[in-house]
Amino acid sequence: MRRKLAERGIDPTAPVADTPEAIPALEAAQLRIPRDYRQAQVEHPAVAEWVHSIAGSAVGHAASPLIPHWGTPGQREITHGRSLLLWGSTGAGKTHQAYAAIRALTAAGCGVRWHATTAADLYGEMRARSGSDPEYLLRRIVRMPLLLLDDLGAAKSSEWTEEITYRLLNWRAQNHLPTIVTSNLPPVRMPGTGSGTPVLRDKVGDRVLSRLSGMCTPVHLDGPDRRFRAA
Repeated sequence: MRRKLAERGIDPTAPVADTPEAIPALEAAQLRIPRDYRQAQVEHPAVAEWVHSIAGSAVGHAASPLIPHWGTPGQREITHGRSLLLWGSTGAGKTHQAYAAIRALTAAGCGVRWHATTAADLYGEMRARSGSDPEYLLRRIVRMPLLLLDDLGAAKSSEWTEEITYRLLNWRAQNHLPTIVTSNLPPVRMPGTGSGTPVLRDKVGDRVLSRLSGMCTPVHLDGPDRRFRAA
């Protein structure tokens, strides 16, 4: 055995490197991920299960008979899968786990074209102004293979914001595009929830909540505020 290893230039007594081999997709993702989340690791078992499910359904371009000469064998990209709704109190780690999931997918070797935005930023970009095309922007985001929609329900709601959210989520739900949604609000009013306590249903309306219910696996994150704990 030692002789065969030596023939291959392998030294079994050499120490194992402390850092794994560089992953180009993960390195590229790191440049786009906010600094606070560049070392985020998946900690919740339900989020880990979701990552495995999405990675497992990723396919290579060459797998399609319609485009047999496009792409290389073994190259995999995210195409479809269930979405994820992370909800819980402020500072419970929802955005942390969302970016950790994106990092885990790239580290798993999946080609991940993704976009991240808060709901408030999305509405801001969608407002008509000179030199911009809100419809083009919405179509581009709607068709992104993986989308992180952060802080849904935090922005001031109106019929217009509800319509934007509905169009976004309805198209993605119909086409099974994975979406990570985070919210500080529980989806619906639960036993013990005060009548004056807002819930996501109040903020986004029944149509949006129905789409979220059909497309998402809900995950409740609780615990102390991570920011206060760090401080």
